Amino acid sequence: MTTLTNSGPIKPSLTILGLETSCDETAASVVRRGEDGRVEVLSSIVGTQFEQHAPFGGVVPEIAARAHVEAIDGVVAEAMRAAGIDFEALDGVAATAGPGLVGGVMVGLAFGKAVALARDLPLVAVNHLEGHAVSARLGADIPYPFLLLLVSGGHCQLLEVAGVGACTRLGTTIDDAAGEAFDKIAKSLGLPYPGGPALETLAASGDPTKFDLPRALLGRKDCDFSFSGLKTAAARLAEKVTGEQERADLAAAVQFAIARQLSERTDRAMKLYAASHPGQPLRFVVAGGVAANGAVKAALRRNCDDNGFSFDAPPLAYCTDNAAMIALAGAERLAAGVSDDLDAVARPRWPLDEAAALSNPSNSFGRKGAKA
Repeated sequence: MTTLTNSGPIKPSLTILGLETSCDETAASVVRRGEDGRVEVLSSIVGTQFEQHAPFGGVVPEIAARAHVEAIDGVVAEAMRAAGIDFEALDGVAATAGPGLVGGVMVGLAFGKAVALARDLPLVAVNHLEGHAVSARLGADIPYPFLLLLVSGGHCQLLEVAGVGACTRLGTTIDDAAGEAFDKIAKSLGLPYPGGPALETLAASGDPTKFDLPRALLGRKDCDFSFSGLKTAAARLAEKVTGEQERADLAAAVQFAIARQLSERTDRAMKLYAASHPGQPLRFVVAGGVAANGAVKAALRRNCDDNGFSFDAPPLAYCTDNAAMIALAGAERLAAGVSDDLDAVARPRWPLDEAAALSNPSNSFGRKGAKA
């Protein structure tokens, strides 16, 4: 990934169409980035596939890809209508090119290429994770650099973000992501898909001290995560619980355990970040679908208070997958003079910090693991 910073000449205002199809949301958005860097979301349309995947308790890649093909024309048309502009008013197109379910990624990227070719517009092939990294900037003026916790269904990483395309990994999951743990444990408890929000609702009436769940990687002093042991232990307990109160207690214990691990690793990362940025403002951002969880946010706010960091999270509408964050990432790249050729490829794996991923992979060769 090209390394960019905020230095250099300020470019004119840019109006960008963003496309996001990496998982089970077909999303399109029009975002305007002003000359001063201010961001205005002119439209943000997200088409969900909950009904198609609900019978299976999770996302089925083949169904998702077909649903994207069927929906993308209408979603883009609605985004342009809601923005009140036509294609002639666009300065560029940004589309997710990975990581994600590659069949879905191909749909949005191909549509973006078609618009770019037909309208003679620059194309930006955006890393989905970079979209999450800038998503909090959709709701607030957050200067670089900052410490980022990216936590979602497929990703769980701590990153130092120095600018667009300039990310250094401090920690990552060695197995499952926190959002996946939420969803799979929710399924074990018989909760509807998507499981994360349903588990949070159930946990509200539970007592987290009623179940003792395992704590992962306690002997390690790095910032990595692991949720597979928790997921397995909770699934086994879910088979034994009886009654609504016990189910609520287990949900609360799971939520507490996940929030605790995220908080512990974030505390370590904050201390490392503060030591390497003496005298600089200390900013912390949490992004991704799990950033919408109230218990997780509360734990992370306490981390910020304890370590002297400011706290920012995207507006709720931009926590989960959306195209506004993809459009913003594309606009920031175009403002720096960076675009992609029409032969840009869809990538199922695409780490933000490729050097760290190559030198210290989270999963050994031949094994499947977290998307990043």
